[in-house]
Amino acid sequence: LLSAFPSRLSRDFKRALSSIKMTGSAGKIILPHIWRYMMQISSRFTIAVHALICIEMFKNDRKVTSDFIASSVNVNPVVIRRLLQQLKKAGIVQVMRGSGGTDTARPIDEITLLDVYNAVECVDEGGLFHFHENPNQLCPVGRNIHAVLDVRLDEIQKAMEKEMGSVTIQDVLNDTKRLA
Repeated sequence: LLSAFPSRLSRDFKRALSSIKMTGSAGKIILPHIWRYMMQISSRFTIAVHALICIEMFKNDRKVTSDFIASSVNVNPVVIRRLLQQLKKAGIVQVMRGSGGTDTARPIDEITLLDVYNAVECVDEGGLFHFHENPNQLCPVGRNIHAVLDVRLDEIQKAMEKEMGSVTIQDVLNDTKRLA
């Protein structure tokens, strides 16, 4: 997922993660590589970003329908229609009835990756990390693991959301056009 973001984001996000330290009786453990394991965000997020870039890239040349977007993403149009409804509910897109097409509802330099992430409900209400619910309370690790990790994992999620809030759909479109 990070490879889809501008390299600036990747470096900054990795740097933010590496600055968060976990301490315990075993000493310090630095978390520079946890991002590899934590990014379990639903593919709805990247599909939604892909759809928004398609809308912007092609809206002046053709009617951008869910079928057209689905052909670019290579998914069933029903998947796109469901995502477009979520984006519409969040005020990110306008969807015209029938095969009227789709457009962005506000300027794309005002739509951030965080807006899209929040709109398409990428993770459970509890956040990125789903903690196993019943660690063994008789074990010193099981008894304390929530106290040790909960705050740190929350900080990691907040760092990711801060970075996502700094990247707009316009930034992603510019990068896409540069590569096209």
